[in-house]
Amino acid sequence: MSRLKSLQYYVVLRLLLAPLQVFTIATIVFLLLRATPGDPITALLGPRVPESVRNQLKDQLGLNKPLLQQYFDYIGDLLQLNLGSSLTSQGTSVWEIIQSFFPATAELAIFSMIFALVIGVLAGMLSSARPGSGLDVGGRLFGIITYAIPLFWLGMLLQLLFHVQLGWFPVGSRFPATALPPDGPTGLYTLDSLLAGDWSSFWISVHHLVLPCVSLGIVLSGIFERIVRVNLRQTLQSDYVEAARARGIPERRVLVVHAFRNALIPVVTVFGLTFAAMLGGAVLTEVTFSWEGLGGELFKAIKGRDYPTVQGIIVFFSIIIVMASIAIDLVNAYIDPRIRY
Repeated sequence: MSRLKSLQYYVVLRLLLAPLQVFTIATIVFLLLRATPGDPITALLGPRVPESVRNQLKDQLGLNKPLLQQYFDYIGDLLQLNLGSSLTSQGTSVWEIIQSFFPATAELAIFSMIFALVIGVLAGMLSSARPGSGLDVGGRLFGIITYAIPLFWLGMLLQLLFHVQLGWFPVGSRFPATALPPDGPTGLYTLDSLLAGDWSSFWISVHHLVLPCVSLGIVLSGIFERIVRVNLRQTLQSDYVEAARARGIPERRVLVVHAFRNALIPVVTVFGLTFAAMLGGAVLTEVTFSWEGLGGELFKAIKGRDYPTVQGIIVFFSIIIVMASIAIDLVNAYIDPRIRY
């Protein structure tokens, strides 16, 4: 089988299996929510509400039905792309919540990933280019420390230093409460500002993005530093790299052109999955910085036992992650022609 046909067969197979993966995740989430202590009625009305009122609301929400019937109703709605309505925000569908809050999560993820890639890849390249040097030791320490540092602790530290002590950056929102945010088709304040030619709003948006993006980006950069350093060092010991050096090619060109591309494959894999997970809600960052994103909404829904919202958001993120994994495999196949599926 040719490489192209093999790749096409693989993509078709993965696309056929994607719904099964999503429904498996949806089933696990459905069961876990109902297995955990607490229930939506108590979260909505409190513990002292009369039993008659509780039963009436349970009937209204369909929570008095047998568990199996609830599951089949849920899967039936899911097949129709109906994620239900929020229990805590009456009249608001889960799709409306996703549409309102997902752009904030996407914007945070994009800028954090750019920061993490630039810092992590540069640190990994410098570390691998001079093994045993001070740069190498510093790169390894950077990778270990940033990988192990608690994200919420780093976020609070940055808040105390750059907001409370120095007053350089704001925290707690995407845009000042006293100003109107950019109104555009994407919901990404930075992009909508650029599309409207509003540079003032653009820089205000970036100003609010700095602390949460740096906080999340620093933690993620350690992952990329370690992967780039290890894989690039192995690649630099390959025969074709030695042959390039023997031909008198400058070391910088050997590193960037000959070695870096082959060392990219594991980086692309981790990048895709990490980015998908970030889109899946950087919950700790959003909660720490009061960022109005979908991760924060997921946290509130879990606290409020809002079953439809939790289920809908996680299913939405699972679709992103499944599709991202397929895209990663295609990019890897493009980077390395030797890859077969």
